[in-house]
Amino acid sequence: MKTLAYSISQAILLLMLSNITVSAQDQQPRAVRTEPPARRTKIPDGVRAELDLPYADTDNPRQQLDLFLPQSPKSDKLLPVIVFIHGGAWRMGDRRSGWGMIAPPVQRGDYAGVSVGYRLSGEAIWPAQIHDCKAAIRWVKGNARKYHLDPDRIGVIGTSAGGHLVAMLGTSGEVKSLDGKLGHFLTENARIACVVDEFGPTDLLAMGGSHVNPDSPESILIGGAVQERKEAAQNASPISFVAADNPPFLLLHGTNDPAVPFDQSERLFAALKKAGVNATFVPVVGAGHGNFASPEVPERVQLFFDRYLRGADVAISSEPIKPPAPRKLP
Repeated sequence: MKTLAYSISQAILLLMLSNITVSAQDQQPRAVRTEPPARRTKIPDGVRAELDLPYADTDNPRQQLDLFLPQSPKSDKLLPVIVFIHGGAWRMGDRRSGWGMIAPPVQRGDYAGVSVGYRLSGEAIWPAQIHDCKAAIRWVKGNARKYHLDPDRIGVIGTSAGGHLVAMLGTSGEVKSLDGKLGHFLTENARIACVVDEFGPTDLLAMGGSHVNPDSPESILIGGAVQERKEAAQNASPISFVAADNPPFLLLHGTNDPAVPFDQSERLFAALKKAGVNATFVPVVGAGHGNFASPEVPERVQLFFDRYLRGADVAISSEPIKPPAPRKLP
């Protein structure tokens, strides 16, 4: 049975990789570019959207972002910005999945929102993904005057692989080797004001289990088995770049996550606190890999952004979030 299961998994992997070719020049996988999936979500009421904006000076549809602005801002001050980066094991997913998360604060007139796409690991290996994300942040700053945005108040949020990428934005703001040279706004920096990392990998060498296999998402991301490419794995781990000047972090992770070990967030939290970074860690009791049922999760996320992007005098609780009580039958 084990042999059969392994053969099936290998067949699936080969099917996924069947369209990938390897460049003799850089030995990085290249895949046929495809447009993100058709839009499934309409633009919410009260929101003005500018979609498919290229941020890297290319025609690659993966290197585009969607910008959301309130039709009726609450004030004439520059708008703080919430940037969403999607998950999908770095090899699937698209920026449309972020609309539902960033639309509510934009609708209220308090924020602008941005949802970012990036090259997946089937097209380019690490550090292409962080180069894209940093280019997107620089684009936001470079266009701040045009869209009435505050370049000094940009917060980022991501889930799973997106959580990894936003954590990397937070810890590597001063790491020039990870900046890349994409887009028109190279004189801008890619530093951000705060980070919400939801169940993202943080220390690739410590994930263990199937994550060390050559066909794991982490190994595909860095172009080889994690334990055989330790330097690349460290370079792709947010924990490697923790420093005292990192921005505030909020980490949320389900205690029963079957995909990204719970201790990945524990490790990053401990490293951030040791460095003196303002960090809050909230375990979501009994939850798996996302799909948190409790309304407390988005409530704490919003409080976090209100505190660090709008200066609200609010506290962010680190108490574990428990599952909502089951409804009583009438």
